[in-house]
Amino acid sequence: MILYQFGNSVCAQKVRITLAEKGLDWEAREVDLFKSEQYSPEYLKLNPKGVVPTLVHDGRAINESTLICEYLDSMFPKPELVPKDPYKCYQMRLWSKMVDEGLHEGTTEISFSAMFRHKMKNLTEEKRQLRFKNIGDPRRKDRFFSTYNDGPDSMFVLHAIAAYEKAFKRLDETLSDGRNWVLGDNYTLADINLMPYVARLSYLSLLDIWIEDRPSIKSWWLRSQDLPSFKAGISSLIMEDEYEAMLVHGLGIKNRMQDRYNDYLKSLR
Repeated sequence: MILYQFGNSVCAQKVRITLAEKGLDWEAREVDLFKSEQYSPEYLKLNPKGVVPTLVHDGRAINESTLICEYLDSMFPKPELVPKDPYKCYQMRLWSKMVDEGLHEGTTEISFSAMFRHKMKNLTEEKRQLRFKNIGDPRRKDRFFSTYNDGPDSMFVLHAIAAYEKAFKRLDETLSDGRNWVLGDNYTLADINLMPYVARLSYLSLLDIWIEDRPSIKSWWLRSQDLPSFKAGISSLIMEDEYEAMLVHGLGIKNRMQDRYNDYLKSLR
């Protein structure tokens, strides 16, 4: 079992949490996104979209992190991370859908506006244009250009703020009955899929913008961080310089993010 990954990729992180929960042995193959290794002909044969992660199991490539996690649960059903009850399984997939359709792009825009744009600015013009050119997806290219040029003032960062607010409002309401995890007493892929996206905000020192007055989410977040699989999949694999970079760059945009968040809430009234 081989996982093609990038260490601080949120999508790779949720797959690693799932692998840790299943107690599986696997081999890591690093794909350096900043060297555009995801666009190499060899990798594109495994993942035509040129994204990470890709799991290769028994010689077959499985793409899309949400589907990889469900695949792992089907192949290795203990411990159970996908509920057998059809309605609970439906609920779990609603959370996964929310992450994939809202939080994923949101995390990308916030992370890019905070720190990755600085890395891009330090590239040579040739390498920077190659990075943009190789994206291939016009919508993604538009988002990258916007966050590269405008940082936290990008309209796509506002979309990210709204996506996180919608998710945290729903999570707060779900946890308000005192349950420990999204679907009840046992955590599932609904929780695992959320964890990396909450972690990224936390490491950027931006999480309190959304959850300062949401104690149920704070408790859920503390429980999540205590999981051995969380440590194995995320926190223990982030290098000290990566933690420092996320903290410094996140603090650099925090005031502007707070202002934009406050303005967004006012627009809802």
